[in-house]
Amino acid sequence: MSAPDLGARAAVVDAARRMNASGLNRARAGNVSARVAGADAFLVTPTGMDYDAIDADDIVEVGLDGRARGRRAPSSEWRFHRAIYEARADAYAIVHAHAPFCTTLACLRRGIPAFHYMVAVAGGADIRCSDYATFGTGELAEAMLRALEDRRACLMANHGMVAIGRDLDHALRLAIEVESLAEMYWRALQVGEPVLLSTEEMARVIVKFASHGQPRA
Repeated sequence: MSAPDLGARAAVVDAARRMNASGLNRARAGNVSARVAGADAFLVTPTGMDYDAIDADDIVEVGLDGRARGRRAPSSEWRFHRAIYEARADAYAIVHAHAPFCTTLACLRRGIPAFHYMVAVAGGADIRCSDYATFGTGELAEAMLRALEDRRACLMANHGMVAIGRDLDHALRLAIEVESLAEMYWRALQVGEPVLLSTEEMARVIVKFASHGQPRA
């Protein structure tokens, strides 16, 4: 295994551990992947293993042809990772978690509407909830792609959430932000229906987000 390959695999392990340490995910649920630079493949966490117990050698390479290479079986959700990488040229990393507040809303089949301007961090005026499909299936991958159209994150009905990013840090930060928004929205719903921002205001926010923050090196 080359040094760059080992580093990329170690980065996936680190992101998976940080996902759990942040409270976004628990135990063996969820999964993390990263696109392999210059190849039609991605690296993904193995199925059914505690993230604290895995190392770089346990990360599985899966080609966009669906062939897995490694000493472990890939995450049972590898199909939706593959579908996202095939469909989205802007996806270089994916974080999927059974985040408590996102999953609570997803079990109600509710997305996150424009109750707060930060909803635009996921790329649009709302964060959709996908249709339900059995985990690990092609049907789930198709449902998620519909919910992710023009978005960088979505909830997954009766399941969890997913976020895509330009790298692992970006995807993880976005996933944490979406979970924070889900918590705020859930808490607001305990009092009443939140006042939603207009389509016009969210469009202004999306434009402002395009130049928000420090420029990337």
